[in-house]
Amino acid sequence: MTSVIAHRGASRVCRENTVDAFREAARIGADAVELDARRTGDDAIAVSHDAVLADGRVLCETKASDVPPDVASLCEALDACAGMWVNVELKNNPDDPDHDPGHRLAELVVAELTARGDDERWLLSSFDAATLDRCRELAPQLRTAWLVLAADDPVVDRAVAAGHVALHPWVDTLTGAQIERCRDAGLAVNTWTCNDRERMSELIDAGVDGICTDVPDVLIDVLGTRAAKGAPR
Repeated sequence: MTSVIAHRGASRVCRENTVDAFREAARIGADAVELDARRTGDDAIAVSHDAVLADGRVLCETKASDVPPDVASLCEALDACAGMWVNVELKNNPDDPDHDPGHRLAELVVAELTARGDDERWLLSSFDAATLDRCRELAPQLRTAWLVLAADDPVVDRAVAAGHVALHPWVDTLTGAQIERCRDAGLAVNTWTCNDRERMSELIDAGVDGICTDVPDVLIDVLGTRAAKGAPR
């Protein structure tokens, strides 16, 4: 059955990446939440898509105590995601002001997750392959998934060689043939970010494992409608 992954929580009805968004995702019945992790200036982990706060301060240069109260810590976010599995995206992009080739963020996130136990609840993802490699070095028991623009054959081969359990390709490039190729290679496919009902159904028919969406309520409705008709979910 296709997993309903709430992109930054229930981000169409609540502010994205907030405790309220995560709680709302749980309330409506999402299977999982995807959230973004970044490092603060004093080595705390904040949940934020952007490296720069709304007031212009760079997050990695700001102490956790000085971060706006609506920016959740990873600890607060995970607590709000009770009952769901969580995809933690590690933000470490070369073009961002907080890019860190030393992978301190990976170390901090892995420490938080391993301290909590329940390893199967966590899925670490990143566009930065080296960040995921560092996560696997630190905690090979944690599952990892590579975020990519397209799941072409070289990408699939590299993901398998790296030991990832999944690929996370962009919905606009994903094909049924690519999903089948990933399945044959032993990789799950969770695509981002799909908000269109018809496209959701196409992906479900193609056997996608998870759909990351801003409208988890819509995806839940699509799956329910399909179930009522006896169609695959």
